[in-house]
Amino acid sequence: MPFTLPDQIATRPIAVLGAGTLGRRIALMLATRGAEVRLYARSAATRDAGVAYAREQLPGVLAKVPGSTAGTIVPVDNLADALQGAWLVVESVPEELALKKDIFRQIDALAAPDAILASNSSSYPSSEFAGSVQNPARLLNTHFLMPPDINPVELMGCGQTDPAIIALLKELLPGYGLTPYVVRRESMGFIFNRIWAAIKRETLAVVAEGVATTQEVDAIYAQATGLPYGPCRLMDAVGLDVVLAIEEHYAQKYAGRVGLPEEPRALLRQLVAEGRLGAKSGRGLYDDYPPAAQ
Repeated sequence: MPFTLPDQIATRPIAVLGAGTLGRRIALMLATRGAEVRLYARSAATRDAGVAYAREQLPGVLAKVPGSTAGTIVPVDNLADALQGAWLVVESVPEELALKKDIFRQIDALAAPDAILASNSSSYPSSEFAGSVQNPARLLNTHFLMPPDINPVELMGCGQTDPAIIALLKELLPGYGLTPYVVRRESMGFIFNRIWAAIKRETLAVVAEGVATTQEVDAIYAQATGLPYGPCRLMDAVGLDVVLAIEEHYAQKYAGRVGLPEEPRALLRQLVAEGRLGAKSGRGLYDDYPPAAQ
C-alpha cells in the first residue's frame, strides 16, 4: 500500500508511548526542535515522573545540540489524545510481543494516516507485529540506546517499510542530537545490541560464578576501554527486569544455540525476584542508588 510522508513536521506533535527509563529519555531528545512532545503512560506516577525528568534535563541537552529550541513536554493519559495529529509515534512499552501487537493495533486505528509508526523494541523486529497495522509501509524500528548520554539510534525496516521513511529519519535525527545508523537487513538485536548481549552475558556469568564482584568487573572494564562506567552500571541503568526480558527472548528464539548459558539469566531472575531492578528501584547489581531513584 502506498505511503505519503508526513508534512508540516516542524509544527506537528510527536507522541512517545511509555514513560519508563527509555520512553522519558526519547521524549527528552525529541523535545529539542520546538514542537510538542506528548508522553503517554497508563500509570500517572510513571507518566508524571517521566515528564519531570525530561523537563529537568532539557536545558542541559539543549546546550549541547546546535540550533536546538525547547519544545513542550506534556503528560497525556488518553491514547487517542496522545496520537491526535502526531507525525511520529514512538512505542516504548515493555518487551512483551502480545502487548506490542495490541498497542500497534490501537495506534494504527487512531493515528493520522501519514504518521510514521516506530517501535523502540530492543529485541523484537517490527516485522513481528507488522500484521497489526493496515499499512506496514509506515512501520519500522527506531532503537534508541540510552540518551542523552548514549545517542545512537538504529533504524531497521519491517521488510515492507517505505525506504523514504528511513531516508527522512536519517536526515532529521541529527537535528535532535541523535546519530542514526541504518540496519541493512533484519537482525534480532540490531547492531549494537548483538555486541552488547555478549558483553552482558559474560559479565553476569563472571559475577554469578564468583570470579569477580560487580565493582571489580566495572573497574577493569572501564580502565581497559577508557569508558566512564562498566556493564553492571549500564544494566542497572536500563533496568534488570528489561535486561531479563530481552535475555529470555534471545534464549527462546535461539534455543539450543551455543553461547547462551543459563547462569546469567538465573542471576537476573534472582535479582528481579528480590525487587532489585537497578537504579529505578534503588538496588540492582549495585546497592548505592537513592531509594526508588528515577
